[in-house]
This record gives sequence, C-alpha cells and structure tokens, in this order.
Amino acid sequence: MDYFIIFITTAAGLYFHYWLYRRIRLWTQRDLALSMAADNPQMRPFMLEQLQQAQQRKLRGAALENFLRQAAASYHQQAR
Repeated sequence: MDYFIIFITTAAGLYFHYWLYRRIRLWTQRDLALSMAADNPQMRPFMLEQLQQAQQRKLRGAALENFLRQAAASYHQQAR
C-alpha cells in the first residue's frame, strides 16, 4: 500500500509539473506576440492570429520569435 501511495503522489506531481510547464510556455508565447503589438489595439488580434499559425506549424524558440517579428513587420508595411 505504501508503494501505491508513493506511485500515485509521484505521478500526480509529475503531471502537475508538466501541466504547469505547458501553461507557462503558452503564456510566454502569448506575451511575446502581444509585446510585438505594443500599444496598438488593432494589431493585437492580428498578432494572436499569427501566433496560432505559428503554433500550427509547431514553431518554437528562435523560429517562433523570427516568425512573429516578420509578421509584425508585414503588418506595419500594410498599414502604411
């Protein structure tokens, strides 16, 4: 019975840490996209849409940042 309790608490702890890691990663990616929108309220939905496209392409790290920077630059060029 002791091993069962240890197994259950260990599994629950590992799952919680995995869930927390995924949640924080999503928050940081969203914050990155919104930070590139700066204070432009019209650009925010566009950047969130671009973030969804990047997530569908499974871009991470530097590739995600470069993709979002290019999207922000293209938005500014279209606005001119």
